[in-house]
Amino acid sequence: MLSTTPRPWRIRTFVAAFAVSAMLAAGVAQAEGDSAEELAKKTQNPVADLISVPFQSNFNFNTGPKERMVYVLNVQPVIPIRLTENWNLIARIITPIIDAPSLAPGLENASGLGDINPSLFLSPAKSEHLVWGVGPTFTFPTASDKLLGSGKWSMGPTGVALFMQGPWVVGLLANNQWSYAGWGDKPVNQLLMQPFLNYNFKHGIYLTSAPVITSDWTAKAGQQWTAPVGGGIGKLWRLGKVGLPVNTQIQTFYNAERPDFAADWTLRVQVQFLFPK
Repeated sequence: MLSTTPRPWRIRTFVAAFAVSAMLAAGVAQAEGDSAEELAKKTQNPVADLISVPFQSNFNFNTGPKERMVYVLNVQPVIPIRLTENWNLIARIITPIIDAPSLAPGLENASGLGDINPSLFLSPAKSEHLVWGVGPTFTFPTASDKLLGSGKWSMGPTGVALFMQGPWVVGLLANNQWSYAGWGDKPVNQLLMQPFLNYNFKHGIYLTSAPVITSDWTAKAGQQWTAPVGGGIGKLWRLGKVGLPVNTQIQTFYNAERPDFAADWTLRVQVQFLFPK
């Protein structure tokens, strides 16, 4: 029989999530005025000329017939490369680390590395109000357990467009991938869309909503779409005497449309370290 005792690292993760929430509510470390606001807006731009390393914790509740919690930590560094005076290449690499308990009778627990997803965006270097980027995205079958990945090599086009005006940052990131090789039984044909809406206040505080909407085109009707609704709050502050910018945010989402046995809601907590030039 499986133990129902919470894993120690999971308890620590929940504590960290609530600690970030407390920091957001209290505003414990103030960044400086307008510079904090502008830097916060850059973190909301997926193709900004800014090196950043986000650590995004996703707690997916009531997953599977057993209604368990699946934890996914996405480590997703963003590295801009100056190609010419007018063009940048933005590399974004998502590395998921997953803890999935037994979700149904006969399924085992699985913890470890998921499938790594790098993306490349070619983007104009001098765009201000209307910003865009296009390029390829890939998924590599790097999962340490067959339950944590597709077992397929996949690729497809990706693009992002956003509008920045005053306190608003509004945009959409989207891609579609198809599998072309691998040992997994199920082919991949999946759409991902992430609309994002941000309103920025002074001192690096902002309201945000960035749901990840997906469609598995290989699934039967009624089981294709996952469509969350929700949002949260974020704050940019500076770490210690060195003044390292750190962006923190917390969001909650309810999956208004979802396949059978998918999580019905998600808590997302993110800590993002920034390295501006």
